[in-house]
Amino acid sequence: MKALSIAFTLLVAFNSFTIASPVRTVDKRQNSQLVGYLGAFFLGNEPYVYFDLSNGNNALSFSPLNRGGPILIPTSGTGGIRDPSLISGGGGESGRKWYIIGTDLHIGKTDWDTAQRHGSLSIFVWESTDLVNWSQERLVKVENDNAGMVWAPDAIWDEEAGQYMVHWSSRFFAGNDPNHAGTRSASMIRYAYTSDFRTFSEPKTYIDPSPLSVIDLAFIHMGGNSYARFLKNEASNPSVYMERSDNGLFGTWTRPGGPNAYIREGVEGPYAYRDNLDPNKTYLLVDYYGADGYRPLQSTNLNSQNSWVDADRSSFPQLRRHGSVISITQDRYDALQAKWR
Repeated sequence: MKALSIAFTLLVAFNSFTIASPVRTVDKRQNSQLVGYLGAFFLGNEPYVYFDLSNGNNALSFSPLNRGGPILIPTSGTGGIRDPSLISGGGGESGRKWYIIGTDLHIGKTDWDTAQRHGSLSIFVWESTDLVNWSQERLVKVENDNAGMVWAPDAIWDEEAGQYMVHWSSRFFAGNDPNHAGTRSASMIRYAYTSDFRTFSEPKTYIDPSPLSVIDLAFIHMGGNSYARFLKNEASNPSVYMERSDNGLFGTWTRPGGPNAYIREGVEGPYAYRDNLDPNKTYLLVDYYGADGYRPLQSTNLNSQNSWVDADRSSFPQLRRHGSVISITQDRYDALQAKWR
């Protein structure tokens, strides 16, 4: 009986540790129902939404869906989407709703200066109840007219607010410069709240390190009030770096390793996701925009910039650009295979 009592105590302790393990806000990691991953990306010269489905629960092995063709091709705005972000429903929409949001930009039809002065102030939005059938896209304006563009929108469910916090990068021009012909501001991170990706609150500034520019913000929820966030600075030696907060999305953020520490140089579009099976492993995709696109990194310590190491990319799809990855359940996995393979 004493042996049984000890075994029961150990079992309770193990289960408590498992429940307390870090989780991402919307993916409910360490959930036995999670059997794989779905990735959404764009290609450099093909700004449409492409899907890759993992080969089982291997977080680094994916196969293209739809024979490698696009899943979603926008017909409004510029006709091109960059930086697609898959958003799993939060709150009452958890497990019942998914969104794709992205940048309204087809760079083949413009140039980078024009795109930052007279770019779209709206984001693309698609929604789905099964990850297979998607609504017609809509363009939703999220920024005011002093902005020159809205780039790389992403979202995280804010438990405290009970809404989605949507964030993006923008540059601004003086109010007496309606043609945006003068000096533009540094690029900063802006945000707004929404419950339905149709109506948004007034945009506010979230991160403004002027005169330094920052773009491509992505979060990962570590459980409780702890978060990590990843950004790209636009300095003379652009790099992606990580910051940590243990008191919420609007808490105190610190940069492990100090103000000059970074994860990689010459990359952008960071996106982090958790391993469904290993509670200690996190993956970070970084876009080598001057080379072959996304390459995966991995870490077991989100308190150090130096902990990120190159992951096995032998089965990771090549030429993917700034996108996202979410965890999925068996029914979603089977439905995606049935539809697109």
